[in-house]
Amino acid sequence: MNESRIARINELYHKSQAEGLTAAEKEEQAKLRAEYLAAIRANIRGQLNNIDMINKDGTIENLGEKYGKNEKHAN
Repeated sequence: MNESRIARINELYHKSQAEGLTAAEKEEQAKLRAEYLAAIRANIRGQLNNIDMINKDGTIENLGEKYGKNEKHAN
């Protein structure tokens, strides 16, 4: 998500606090927030998928390979 879209989210928030939003602006705000949350989730998922764990026997296990592809952990 680029800086201009984040700036627009903030702009809409400040406007909603000051004077309120039109129906179209509320819809735009909801869409932008959903897009922002999806980007955050994807970023965190990518970071978590790159975690390596060293087992007691000295082997290295990539947790992203073990759990990252599993659908029940995809949320």
